[in-house]
Amino acid sequence: MGLSPSESGLKDKIVDLRYRILVVDIDGTLVSQEEELSPATRDALLRAGRAGIHVILATGRRYSRTLHLVEPLEIDVPLITASGALVKCPHTHKTLHCSVFPDDVLRRIVGVLVAEGYEPVLCADTHDQGFDYYVARTEVESPELTEYLRLNPYHGRLLPDLVAHPPAGVFNGFTMGTKEQMLQLEATLHTQLDGNLSTHVLRSPRYVGFMCEFAPRGITKWSAVRRLAADWGIPDDEICAVGDDVNDIPMIRGAGLGIAMGNALPEVKAAADRIAPTQQEDGLVQVVNWLLD
Repeated sequence: MGLSPSESGLKDKIVDLRYRILVVDIDGTLVSQEEELSPATRDALLRAGRAGIHVILATGRRYSRTLHLVEPLEIDVPLITASGALVKCPHTHKTLHCSVFPDDVLRRIVGVLVAEGYEPVLCADTHDQGFDYYVARTEVESPELTEYLRLNPYHGRLLPDLVAHPPAGVFNGFTMGTKEQMLQLEATLHTQLDGNLSTHVLRSPRYVGFMCEFAPRGITKWSAVRRLAADWGIPDDEICAVGDDVNDIPMIRGAGLGIAMGNALPEVKAAADRIAPTQQEDGLVQVVNWLLD
């Protein structure tokens, strides 16, 4: 049976694609502040997938907070979570990559946080056990972290001796406070750890406070993207990456085409090759049009 004109056109696009991977941030890029995935954005990503582009979701979110966004896409997308520290297949929950802290580094990080008056939240690959993170206590002084724990009541496990004996298998962690507090803490961590970690200070639209996230040295969304691309035999210059926040900057700079959303932070726009319309304007639709045109 011969191809229809539309099928023939699609086949041509598969052959002629310049960018074979499209990496999409979630908050502020894929979904709105209300966590809504618009029909137009969904259809655009489906179109990209049908054209032969590998679509990857890359987020700072926990793995379990990302799963509900995969089903509407109807494509087999690997999930890069925790800003690159954990990569899993959402259909089987198989772990594709997990970056684990050396024990001595993790103990030093926890020690700095406690000395500075902050409560550490430590994340491990424990989705199959029904939780995402460990905390030493649920009654904390930080109003920002109090809100986080209140909004995630069933996702943590209490570990009273966390500070003295951090759990095994931790791939990232965070604490919360004001933006100024978290920026100062980030600087202190790098000084005390001799730069032996990766950090981001950002705010999820779901929470009032800012997070200071920490991961093993060299771990970013971009490092996870490159690992997947190497498995598929795809070079950096055939990758397009789209985002809006500071943890997207390494992949926007590293990709062959780095795109910032119209609602992105100024420093993210400065790192980008192009600026797409805002998320509220379905900016990803324009991105897919650029790739397929």
